[in-house]
Amino acid sequence: MSTNINHKDRKIHRQISLPFSKAFQISMESIRIRFWRSLITASGIFLGIAFFVAVRTGMLFPSAGPASEVVAAENRQLWLSIMALVVCTVGITNAMLMAVTERYKEIGTMKCLGALDSFIVKLFFIESCLLGLIASVLGSLIGWFFVTIIHLLGGEISHMTAIFWLGSLKLIGLSTVLGTFLTFLATIFPAIRAAQMPPAAALRVEI
Repeated sequence: MSTNINHKDRKIHRQISLPFSKAFQISMESIRIRFWRSLITASGIFLGIAFFVAVRTGMLFPSAGPASEVVAAENRQLWLSIMALVVCTVGITNAMLMAVTERYKEIGTMKCLGALDSFIVKLFFIESCLLGLIASVLGSLIGWFFVTIIHLLGGEISHMTAIFWLGSLKLIGLSTVLGTFLTFLATIFPAIRAAQMPPAAALRVEI
């Protein structure tokens, strides 16, 4: 009897363990359907990364004044940019929790059809990481572009040496990874909450 149950469990597991490509497709469709909600979620990390990159890009240009004052100013700017990222992370967590609330019935239906908890978590992680990646890339480029243009208009084109360009590339790459990671981090709790949702209770919820 135990052998038959184990065999059935393995069979069911194979049936509902959809490939990554299918999870990716479902996540893309979810973003398309909830485009404006996704845009609001992505705007948080976009603004945070844009501000972070703008501050760090300004540091690539030499600053006038006593060394101690320059260092103090840079530390203050760096602290503000880090706090902006923290606030954005909290905002993303709140937005993803709202997304879970809006999708109670959808999640309940998938779980009633046999979706594993891990599959639900995977959907939310893929969706959030896609939004985080796109928003981080755009935020990095926008933040770098505007600060660089301001310094160019100020006649600092001579400071755009190979060191500046190398530092810019590293900054954009680091900011993209950082933004995507923060979005992933902010989604952990909402994704777990969605996965642990009882199917029957989710289907009874009226939004």
